[in-house]
Amino acid sequence: MANNRVTYGVTTGFGSLVSVSISTEDCCELQENLIRTHSSGFGEPLAEDEVRATMLIRINSLVKGCSGIRLSTVETLLAMLNQGVIPHIPEKGSLGASGDLAPLAHMVLPMLGLGRAFYRGELLSGKEAMEKAGIEPIRLAAKEGLALINGTTVLTAVGALATYDAVELIKLSDIAGALSLEVHQGIVDVFDEALHRIRPQYGQLATAQNMRNLLSGSTKVVRASTERVQDPYTLRCIPQIHGANKDSVSYVKSKVEIEINSATDNPIVTESGKVISGGNFHGEPLAQPFDFLGIAAAEIGSVSERRIERLVNSSLSGLPSFLVKHPGLNSGFMITQYAAAALVSENKVLAHPASIDSIPSCENQEDFVSMGTIAARKARDIVNNARRVVATEIMAACQALDFEEKQVGKLGKGTQVAYDVFRKSVDFIENDRDIEIYDELEKATAVLSDGHLVAAVEAVVPLVLEVR
Repeated sequence: MANNRVTYGVTTGFGSLVSVSISTEDCCELQENLIRTHSSGFGEPLAEDEVRATMLIRINSLVKGCSGIRLSTVETLLAMLNQGVIPHIPEKGSLGASGDLAPLAHMVLPMLGLGRAFYRGELLSGKEAMEKAGIEPIRLAAKEGLALINGTTVLTAVGALATYDAVELIKLSDIAGALSLEVHQGIVDVFDEALHRIRPQYGQLATAQNMRNLLSGSTKVVRASTERVQDPYTLRCIPQIHGANKDSVSYVKSKVEIEINSATDNPIVTESGKVISGGNFHGEPLAQPFDFLGIAAAEIGSVSERRIERLVNSSLSGLPSFLVKHPGLNSGFMITQYAAAALVSENKVLAHPASIDSIPSCENQEDFVSMGTIAARKARDIVNNARRVVATEIMAACQALDFEEKQVGKLGKGTQVAYDVFRKSVDFIENDRDIEIYDELEKATAVLSDGHLVAAVEAVVPLVLEVR
């Protein structure tokens, strides 16, 4: 600014207005105008954990020292995070390039005493939320508005949380598959390490190892025999199917770990003081992985739903129809399979890639965009749907196991723990009149969502994502 150097977004307008010169006297107004006009989001607000993740990732990006922002401005955002000021950020409106402009502008508004924010569960004006938290609003200096909103932060935050949940879901899918295998007295030869070492896909090896550990000591599984040579794919091919999902999620996780520790705004100030107007804000490096994450999570739900069908179908399970005593008078688990099938079909629609789409913007200056934020939100929704399906499978498998009697000391080393933890929250269903099935499904989903089922199992057997 002191040397009147032409610098994008500092001494120029934004986007296609890059040729418009901005005077030194107007530089602060330029930055505030940017925030006011770019906060053009729409829809329901992002969840609190997604907003907090957004703030944290943005802070981590800014402290790299590449963004041309004052430390005091970053400290204001940090104080908001620590004091629980949660900006109201509509979830829709980002193209994923030039970064997440609209949602991040909504994040910045309360910093200026504008917009809206949640404080202690109450939605307030940004000014009132900052006052109640004891944080002084700020005025933006040169480059600071652009530094705060130009980057992949929202799509990375939403996608990072979805990736974490997908890692948990993959472990849960192994547990669910193992319980279903025990119901069907499945053949365990298919998990022999020697079989998988000759096709050493990392996730496949890991799944086979997980299944061996989960089922160790089980009295419910069998070896192949002349009378029964092999099981259906959804049981026999668990290592191959679940393993492919593990490989996909592991890849996405590696990309997320790079992005949350990167500087993604524009222009970038290098260590030598050179200012480079580049494209680190472009979401394509995460858009494609988050589409991939959605596909992997959709497959978790799809194979789980097929195992639910095997559990509730008397011709496949050898158990009473829909896993209830006196079917006919009772419908039991009939519609749980319908609901799972609906979620699986919804996931197939959601799994259509967002990253293959682009609509030019800003007078064609920004002529190829990533749609990465849409990819991240879709992946999040697919993971949530798939978790409900896996919860239904575990609930149905435990119901099926209990038709014989309560499972004490008969299941595998890992599946016994999973069964015991699950049964503390969800009981065997004797007949329809005693329950409202939605409530039971909610309990089942909660057991999976809070992490303690996976934690309990991992306390006795490791659950790994890859074996090399």
